[in-house]
Amino acid sequence: MTQSPNFHLETLAVHAGVEPDPQTGAVMTPIYQTSTYAQADVAQHKGYEYSRTDNPTRTALHGALAALEGGHYALAFASGMAAIDTILRLIKPGEHVLSGNDVYGGTFRLFDKVLSGYGIEFTFADTTAETAVAAAMQPNTKLVWLETPTNPMLRLTDIAAMSQIAHAAGAWLGVDNTFASPALQNPLALGADFVVHSTTKYIGGHSDVVGGAIVLNDTAVYNQLKFLQNAIGAVPGPLDCFLTLRGIKTLAIRMAQHCRNATLVAQFLADHPAVAEVIYPGLDSHPQYELAQRQMKGPGGMISFILHGGEAAARRVARDTQLFTLAESLGGVESLIELPAPMTHASVADSPLAVDPGLVRVSVGIENAQDLIDDLKRVLNQL
Repeated sequence: MTQSPNFHLETLAVHAGVEPDPQTGAVMTPIYQTSTYAQADVAQHKGYEYSRTDNPTRTALHGALAALEGGHYALAFASGMAAIDTILRLIKPGEHVLSGNDVYGGTFRLFDKVLSGYGIEFTFADTTAETAVAAAMQPNTKLVWLETPTNPMLRLTDIAAMSQIAHAAGAWLGVDNTFASPALQNPLALGADFVVHSTTKYIGGHSDVVGGAIVLNDTAVYNQLKFLQNAIGAVPGPLDCFLTLRGIKTLAIRMAQHCRNATLVAQFLADHPAVAEVIYPGLDSHPQYELAQRQMKGPGGMISFILHGGEAAARRVARDTQLFTLAESLGGVESLIELPAPMTHASVADSPLAVDPGLVRVSVGIENAQDLIDDLKRVLNQL
């Protein structure tokens, strides 16, 4: 398909990066399940040498991801953490990274427990406050890293404002866009230098594949990252790329349903007497509700909430729901429920990023919204 910036997301999701197979006419990019490629002669090849370096199925995924985010380049990885780690390889010992203070536990673990041991300096600041970010910038700051919405507190950061602060200091801005997905937010258009996804989540959408991605515009930096991708080798296999491409085709319609369902579930939770607080960008009670309306095309499918009964009540709700499966991860077609403190964010325990043990996080799927509400109501009414 000839790419056009005028195509809407729904069209790009179905067609971007995918061309009919030239030999068979297969509409869907085949799974090129091969490790190596026959060469016409020494140092003469058809664009592919070895599947750690490149694979045709992965090439198609790169094209789709770049188109969805409105970027020139994309690289796919074996996981979202592999994508983040590869960006951080651009940072040298003695240089400084300013990170948000509400990020995924795995990101904090990589920064604080791994990379800090190699001489990279990290500061964690409230990226929802421009003054806090500006104050935390240092002469050696090379990268500002943020999630918006954050995991698990669903805080939002003004991407355009952060890009101005980062670029004024000569630093890059990296945005983890996993919670929003390209369907709801495009950080490159707002000034970000890197967009990262755990494609395991909304982009894949079916809880059957693990992957990550980086999307960017800068050619020189892309070449650096491409070199690192090949040198380090944390690449997805062709089946992983195929499954992710398949998930992308329904991204737009899935995200619309996630948003509709989550809005109804959040409104129900906000009205229930057992619930002390609901955190959802689609409610006007959210501190950055106006920013969400301006920066995002929809509020997303993630909700966090706190119960009056504290941790004990939270554990009971997480355990006793039936349609909401107690499990880590998010962004699939099925609804999931978890307690971040002992599960996805256990690595930030006893740190400034520690999560309230009574916080419940739900990933609202695409089931019937009333069925999901009834499932929660049944358990909440028993507290």
